[in-house]
Amino acid sequence: MTATPPRPRLIATDLDGTLLCRGGTVSERTAAALAAAERAGLRVVFVTGRPPRWMAQLSPHIGGHGVAICSNGGAVVDVHRGELLETFPLDREATLAVVRALRERLPGTAFAFEFPGGFAREPEYTLVMWESDKPHPVAPAEQLIAEGRVDGLFKLLAKHPVLDPDTFLREAREAAGHVVEITRSSPVSLVEISAAGVTKASTLARWCGEQGIDRSEVVAFGDMPNDLEMLAWAGASYAVANAHPDVLAAVAQHTVSNEDDGVAAVIETLF
Repeated sequence: MTATPPRPRLIATDLDGTLLCRGGTVSERTAAALAAAERAGLRVVFVTGRPPRWMAQLSPHIGGHGVAICSNGGAVVDVHRGELLETFPLDREATLAVVRALRERLPGTAFAFEFPGGFAREPEYTLVMWESDKPHPVAPAEQLIAEGRVDGLFKLLAKHPVLDPDTFLREAREAAGHVVEITRSSPVSLVEISAAGVTKASTLARWCGEQGIDRSEVVAFGDMPNDLEMLAWAGASYAVANAHPDVLAAVAQHTVSNEDDGVAAVIETLF
């Protein structure tokens, strides 16, 4: 006799490319599905590569608890109050070692930093329009680290001007993956670096443990390599149709694309 899977208690979903439509918006159907899930007693946790400062506009959709896991597990934030609850920082020596290793192996790499005080970057780290619209420190990475201007760093970003994104990820992992966690979620040549052992999965598992929620009671959604650990950890996982090929290959259950409300389509079947 096959055991009945436990009833889900938590929905853990990535945002960009998974839950959100083009332009970073929540569709009416998805908003309704998230609200219905909460009314039915499920918790919804956004588990994202986004930094905490990009979460305010999503506050109406996160549910009563207000908690999101940001920066690939590097920070836990109360979105309603705009308050950092917990961070898992890289230490200075590890950060400096990664900067040196990537500079040596992949010349042209430029760095940026996410930390409790905000955001900082090197002059060569080019910004896209949504990355930061506020004044922030700009200086060589080694100087920012040495002066303590990025202390508490919970995500290091590295961007390359010409490499293929998957090639950049592979090369970066070969250069420094023994020191830190390295992944990617962007369509451009950008890798995202966290302290060793810190992933979306590790922080989600920690938070669920504090809430008394077993992994078998979690339904997770994702689309990019930075979601793979979370999708492997959760009791039930879905890749959206537009996901990276590695994610589609690793995850047995698929749903329609983010533009077709893939997360909402699955949530609706839970009720």
